Amino acid sequence: MSDSPRRPRSTGRSTQGSRPRSTQDRPKRPPEPEVADDVTWFDLDRAARAELRSLPKEMAERVGAHLAMAGLLIDTNPDEARSHAEVARRLASRVAVVREASALTAYACGDFDAALAELRAYRRLSGDQSHLPLMADCERGLGRPEKALDLASSPEARKLPADVARELRVVVAGARSDLGQFDAAVQILEQDAGLTSDVVDDSLIRLRYAYADALAGAGRGDDAANWLSTVAGQDVDGLTDAAERVQGD
Repeated sequence: MSDSPRRPRSTGRSTQGSRPRSTQDRPKRPPEPEVADDVTWFDLDRAARAELRSLPKEMAERVGAHLAMAGLLIDTNPDEARSHAEVARRLASRVAVVREASALTAYACGDFDAALAELRAYRRLSGDQSHLPLMADCERGLGRPEKALDLASSPEARKLPADVARELRVVVAGARSDLGQFDAAVQILEQDAGLTSDVVDDSLIRLRYAYADALAGAGRGDDAANWLSTVAGQDVDGLTDAAERVQGD
């Protein structure tokens, strides 16, 4: 379906003599954020650059530079990162990687409504389902845990690779906790064999952190404290606030 707006139905009234809208009436765009001198579209990965090659060369390089800036800033200055992503979106809204950047920066800024809309657009353009956990988490952020659970039970969710399915499991457990179903959240996380493995990676750190929270919600304070301590020892990159929470106790 075309994304172009529908024409309004005729009101039957003549438009003769109507005053065209002045350009002075239009809201001014904010100034375009500056791209650092040492940042270019070559800072993007090869797949992203390949997508941008559907654009004219100069446009591809301009959009790519803003995407690269968004990627550099998203963890430290999400608002500025989003401003770069918005420039890219204005220039190339039909490129999937652009809508992905718009979604991720909106999510980082806590604008879950916009992030969800952009994630849907990205999925429609790319066919990629890898951000399904993020979409479900946006539904949680909007106070709609039931919709997060609906997404998790969709046919697309059953086809996710193992690492993405684990991220979705964490979101599902969070949705159950949102609904006060803490025992169910604990059981969901216990279904992941990686929970008690010797492997330590980012997805397992998030899984174990969520498990500690679910245990606490279920009234199992000692077990929760033990798991939180485990996560604090494993999370050397500060993915969670486990260390701060342990020290606070």
